[in-house]
Amino acid sequence: MRVMVVGSGGREHALAWKIKQSPLVRDLFCMPGNAGTAAIAENIPGDVMDIERVVDIAKSNRIDLAVVGPEAPLAIGLVNALEAKGIAAFGPNKDAAAIESSKLFSKMLMAAAGIRTAKFAAFDVFDAAKSHIDGKELPVIVKADGLAAGKGVFVCRSREDVDEALQKTLLQGEFGEAGKRIIVEEFLPGQEASMVAITDGEVMLPLPGSEDHKQLLDGDKGPNTGGMGAFSPTEVLHRSMRDRVMDEIMYPAIRGLKEQGIIYRGALYAGLMILGGDPYVLEFNCRFGDPETQATLPRLKGDIVPILMAAAKGSLSDMELEVENNHCVCVTLASDGYPGSYRKGLEISGLDDCGKLDDVVLFHAGTKSIGGKILTSGGRVLGVTALGSDKRKAIELCYKAVDLVRFDGRHFRRDIGLRRGDK
Repeated sequence: MRVMVVGSGGREHALAWKIKQSPLVRDLFCMPGNAGTAAIAENIPGDVMDIERVVDIAKSNRIDLAVVGPEAPLAIGLVNALEAKGIAAFGPNKDAAAIESSKLFSKMLMAAAGIRTAKFAAFDVFDAAKSHIDGKELPVIVKADGLAAGKGVFVCRSREDVDEALQKTLLQGEFGEAGKRIIVEEFLPGQEASMVAITDGEVMLPLPGSEDHKQLLDGDKGPNTGGMGAFSPTEVLHRSMRDRVMDEIMYPAIRGLKEQGIIYRGALYAGLMILGGDPYVLEFNCRFGDPETQATLPRLKGDIVPILMAAAKGSLSDMELEVENNHCVCVTLASDGYPGSYRKGLEISGLDDCGKLDDVVLFHAGTKSIGGKILTSGGRVLGVTALGSDKRKAIELCYKAVDLVRFDGRHFRRDIGLRRGDK
């Protein structure tokens, strides 16, 4: 088979790494990829939002399966375009991707399907939103309705926080079209977790549960980011809770879409809050998580390629996902200034030493290779990932590996895998 992974982040490197292990795959391509994927696949330059070029590249390279990583090209119909040319594509079509590209669409779907979620209201006018929140107890959550790369969510604990969130979204246009409409939600206090399932629109195969750390700083402080690390499994998603999530959230979601004439194929991600012993949905995403993918794929046994192809073709009924009885921790190394402005082109050292450690995998995100050197090229630069027989061992090994990798302005959290009160 000839397989192409679309995207350039740590999630895409993790997917390429797992796909590369398949004996079915003869040739592997990444578009555009990064310095990490270049070591295991052929990188092809290009903009993933240029659908015509992506399809042309897939056709000219005789791709048997395209695996689309990021949400943005899914939201504008890349899978539709690939399938129209007879190319099997893993990922939801444009209509199905609205489960992430419009939080209002997602909320309405949950309401119709009886899926637990926070109470909400939608606004596109500053004064109306401000008046609504003034009548609520704090904290409240303000979210940009559209795609904002994981950064359009504000936890408003003070009236100043409210003003800042509404200014950035509705008045200043910091998130462009994505922030022209906002969702205001009640705050749900509880334990967060992430569940991802691969589906063909009927059958669902759940991946191991995981938990990510979205805030920039230790202790879950600072601004939201795309994710500063993740670990799997998470104690809150024990077997009975996973079963409830599948029965009460995941299956109702794809059935609700089907009732609207939408067949969802690909990876469906549920960002969860476990509250009072019940699972609530904070958000749905139309793809694998990042960095959750880096903390879950290393735990999967066997060949993932037949499963991805079966999902794309609507034939998952005879497939199974097997998971190792181990733990995995991924720590994100970010550039100083992220999620704001940051420098690029800084040389990274220690990658070879890190790569020599057993049970450690380095997933590249914002990297590029120039003249034999690996340089930073993004806000989230690397995902240092380690496996262990228990969580403590995985954490210790992961941070041993982290300490070997260096670049100017390197920033990371020291508490990935831990919760407040853990030692």
